[in-house]
Amino acid sequence: MSNSNNASTKSAGFELYGLPWQVFAILAAIVLASAALGTLPKGMIGAFSIMIVIGTVFNEIGNRLPIVNTYLGGGAIVIIFGSAALVYFNLIDERTITTIDTFMAGNGFLDFYIAALITGSILGMNRKLLIDAAVRYLPAIIGGVICALGLVFVVGSLIGYGGKEAMFFIAIPIMGGGMGAGAVPLSQIFASQTGASAETLLSMMVPAVALGNALSIVMGGLLNILGKKIKGISGDGQLLRNFKNDESSGDDSDAKDKIAINLKNLGIGLLIATTFFSVGTIIAKFIPSIHSYAWMILSVAVVKVLGLMPEKLEMSCHQWYQFIMTNLTTALLVGIGVSYTNLGQVIESFNIVYIVLVAVTVFGAIIGSGAVGWLVGFYPVESAITAGLCMSNMGGTGDVAVLSAAQRMELMPFGQISSRIGGAFMLLLSSFLLQIMGLII
Repeated sequence: MSNSNNASTKSAGFELYGLPWQVFAILAAIVLASAALGTLPKGMIGAFSIMIVIGTVFNEIGNRLPIVNTYLGGGAIVIIFGSAALVYFNLIDERTITTIDTFMAGNGFLDFYIAALITGSILGMNRKLLIDAAVRYLPAIIGGVICALGLVFVVGSLIGYGGKEAMFFIAIPIMGGGMGAGAVPLSQIFASQTGASAETLLSMMVPAVALGNALSIVMGGLLNILGKKIKGISGDGQLLRNFKNDESSGDDSDAKDKIAINLKNLGIGLLIATTFFSVGTIIAKFIPSIHSYAWMILSVAVVKVLGLMPEKLEMSCHQWYQFIMTNLTTALLVGIGVSYTNLGQVIESFNIVYIVLVAVTVFGAIIGSGAVGWLVGFYPVESAITAGLCMSNMGGTGDVAVLSAAQRMELMPFGQISSRIGGAFMLLLSSFLLQIMGLII
């Protein structure tokens, strides 16, 4: 009798999105019926409802699937590729896809989410940790790039694909910062120096970027597991080794997590986060060669390092970041799957030689950034995830997916440095390599 009562209690206590499952099921049925009937509201109302419903269901599935929940990133990877599969197999109507696409890009939900994470995570970070980590980070990025490009050149030469071809059309696009800030400008650079059309070059790069992003997400989940199994290689989300929090300085980031969230603080955090995003766009207007995300990171970091913001306001930004991360990550991952993950491109690129070269690139990024990260004082797992996988993924959306799979969203500022500043570095490097090595299309 007691076992029956325990099972009944466990079933009654099962929750989805913080709600009793029966309540969530009713809400989900209404939202899905609205989408099926073509009456799903346009804009953020319809987008939020359908994305939260799909994301919550896929997240639960991913967190319960054996192997997937242990080794492949769990809910995060199922949300992304499950959502992409809904589009690929036409299981979601065009009107709903358009609503999500518009919300993600046109209405700036991705920017909104990343602004909250960057501002809150940096201002909630220990000042000394930020300073110590920042000066060591670029060598870790360069280590990952050199190892990735070097390995793929060697392997491409050995298996008959061509070393230069593998490096220029697979490794460099993968490490280049995604599509908009990576593959697209890379195709223009290659076109200007080879005479081939940018469209042709871009079509050769897109499968590598897509497959590299997918593998990076999977590897994020695997590195998280590896860090738990091997003692001393992971800081469980802390990048710098041998770092001791100085609580006497009044800059204790752990203490911020222990303070109850205040509703007024959330509004303050919202305003400050969106304002810092505007700071980035203002500076980028005058210096467009560097992405506005990078300028936002730098502006928040300067404010933090110089101690220009009162602790109460820092706490407000940190609480806003926690709210957004807790409640809207699953929704954002649905948007990434629907709007930014082309499952067809990933499937089309599936041949053994191509997969091997993509894998070599991603593994090279992991090995190089992890090894150099260790030498400069980072935990190898955190260094490999941020300076490695956040270079080999698909830019800002890839950063969210990789860090979510790796359960290290607090490292978003470093992931964005990889995608934005690291991506800009790859554009310069590719131009230099083209000039000294040449390439015939």
